[in-house]
Parts: sequence; C-alpha cells; structure tokens
Amino acid sequence: MALFNPGSSDSNSRNAPSTRSSGPSTPNQINMIGEGTVLEGTVRADGDLNINGKVIGKVLVKGKVVVAQSGSIEGEMAATSADLGGMFDGTATVEERLTLRGNARVTGTLNVARLVIEEGAIFDGDVVMGKRKVASGSLDPLPKSPSSGASQAEKVA
Repeated sequence: MALFNPGSSDSNSRNAPSTRSSGPSTPNQINMIGEGTVLEGTVRADGDLNINGKVIGKVLVKGKVVVAQSGSIEGEMAATSADLGGMFDGTATVEERLTLRGNARVTGTLNVARLVIEEGAIFDGDVVMGKRKVASGSLDPLPKSPSSGASQAEKVA
C-alpha cells in the first residue's frame, strides 16, 4: 500500500509515495492484514486493525478490530471495540462494543460491555457482559465458567 501526499499541487507528486515517516503507530492509524495472508502468532497494534486474511493466535489492539467477510481469527482477541463480519473462533475481550454483522460466524466466549448481533449472524458460545477494562498489551483472563449474569447463546439461523 502506498501513501500519497494529497496536499501537493504537482500532479507527479500526487502519484509518488510519501517519503515522510510517521513514526510509531498512532490511534488514527489503520493496520491491515490482506486477503490471502495467514499470520500465526501475536498481533499488537495501537491503532485500528482491519483483517481480510486469517490470524491464528492472539490479536491485541488498543483500537477497533474489523474482521471483513473474507477474514478470520482463530484464538484470542482483546480490543477496545470490534466489528466481526467474518469468522471468529476463540475468546474475545472487548472493552466497549462488539458488533456481529449478518455474515459473522462466531464460536467461543465473548466478554463484552455491549453486544450487537445483526440478523443472519451465527453465534455459538457464551457471553459475559459488563464493563471490563482490557489490559494494555495483554488479555485479561476470562472466567472459565460464566457468572450468574452470563447467558448461554444459541445459534441464530
């Protein structure tokens, strides 16, 4: 992916990649894992993360995780917010809101402050709801068995 300098009036420089370094990632930065890419291990990001490929392992984001219809995560995820449109299998801890889009196929345990499930999404697992902080750079451990406030979710056809 190339970065372009939209502020230049010279037509040639508009098509040239920017040579300025933005330094470390910032909260406004969007990181991407492209379709066809398989990443195994731990992904850490201070900005948002868009996943069109496949991640096997841990996703730790101080921002929003967006899993496209072509994307998937197998493992653990901790994020400020998340929008799942593809597949997720594992344990997710989301500090604010988790949205399961109509194409989402989710299996596992969700620990969220707020949960939105669109018509057509399939979810099979447990939900623990309530305000909970995501630790910086690590996953908060989830309870092995849901508390009295948890509910058993059913598949949505």
